[in-house]
Amino acid sequence: MRKHSVLAWSMVVALGGFLFGFDTAVISGAEKSIQQFWHLSVMEHGLTISIALIGTVIGSLFGARPSDIFGRKNTLYFVAAAYLLSSIGTALADNWYLFLVFRLLGGLGVGISSVTAPIYISEVSPADRRGRLVGLFQFNVVLGILISYLSNYLISQGGEASWRWMLGVQAFPSALFLVLIYFIPESPRWLILKKGETGRALEILRVINPLNCEQELAAIKNSSLHETASSSSLFSGQYKTPVILAVLFAFFNQVSGINAIIYYAPRIFEMAGLGAHSSLLSTVGIGLINFIFTLLGINIIDKVGRRTLMLVGSFGLIASLFMVAFTFYSGHMSGFAIPIYMMMFIAFFAFSQGAVIWVFISEIFPNQVRAKGQTLGSSTHWVMAAIIAFCFPYLAESLGGAVTFSFFGVMMVCQLIFVWRFMPETKGRSLEQIETNMVMH
Repeated sequence: MRKHSVLAWSMVVALGGFLFGFDTAVISGAEKSIQQFWHLSVMEHGLTISIALIGTVIGSLFGARPSDIFGRKNTLYFVAAAYLLSSIGTALADNWYLFLVFRLLGGLGVGISSVTAPIYISEVSPADRRGRLVGLFQFNVVLGILISYLSNYLISQGGEASWRWMLGVQAFPSALFLVLIYFIPESPRWLILKKGETGRALEILRVINPLNCEQELAAIKNSSLHETASSSSLFSGQYKTPVILAVLFAFFNQVSGINAIIYYAPRIFEMAGLGAHSSLLSTVGIGLINFIFTLLGINIIDKVGRRTLMLVGSFGLIASLFMVAFTFYSGHMSGFAIPIYMMMFIAFFAFSQGAVIWVFISEIFPNQVRAKGQTLGSSTHWVMAAIIAFCFPYLAESLGGAVTFSFFGVMMVCQLIFVWRFMPETKGRSLEQIETNMVMH
């Protein structure tokens, strides 16, 4: 009963991750048609592609406030509604400005989802399964990316208006997400910390952890009493360790080049000498590899630990990025060398950073400031994503593939040092136990 209830709640909330991934990647198949349809200039086209990322940054920056004030569950209702309206609105928009508004709304949904969904799952998960359950969110992100690539490839055969269908099809999973949220409970930790409703919280904890629910309730209350007495400002000295860990973890996630590769995969493959059709098909390959290795990562994260996955992944990322850089440098780009190295990169990223990021950031902050901490990590991630996505076409064109991918490789050497020297292991410990080690009293 307990096991299946918590899994069902986590799967519902992880649907937000599916829509996050779908919304992020779906534009890659529609961007050229949209540019032609509204006769957009280079600047207007750049804004059209990046407007959702701007919304994502805004949503991730302010995601903690609704999550703390209205609750995790009510915030997820807003996220689902934003996805639904965005998908219908972008599909039916009859002018460019309206299209931008609806893409911005979808971005807000992505940003708030990246804060609220991992928090919710971490707060309802037993310690021994938290990594796998929060990992469901990332698993659904990459599933959403894969399905959007496949959907784009299939719908692209449908003529001039096919880009509208590419964007509009997201309305179906969005509507399902909106309905299913009704059936999940509120986070017990939010009920205790923000509402003082220990009775309701205990009922939910009894489903999550029937053997030790009373002890868990006491631990949460003790934690909240201590933190009420101390500062709840995220940037007070006692939270220095989790703040530094979250910012650096999110920074390294993006300077690996992952979002540049997801957004511009067809262009990178064309730079490497593949035709347009082969490039589109290769993006489906990237989506599939991403999906398989994320699944592998979240299945073993609670056994081998977060730190071990990050160490192994960092070595693989360094090797694959420098091989891509060397291939561009040597000029021997015939065949499928670069797509193979790219898929190797995606495999190691999905297995490590991809599987670990939302789990780790949702674990390391104390109950009282978890939403603020998740916001800090998520907004750092999305600000860096926007910068990398904006700069990549210019860097690739002016500096070339060799220098650009060498930069990403050097950043992954820095990540390896960070993981080796500073990253703690959090597997198998309750949120309150992690808090005791992280916070400087």
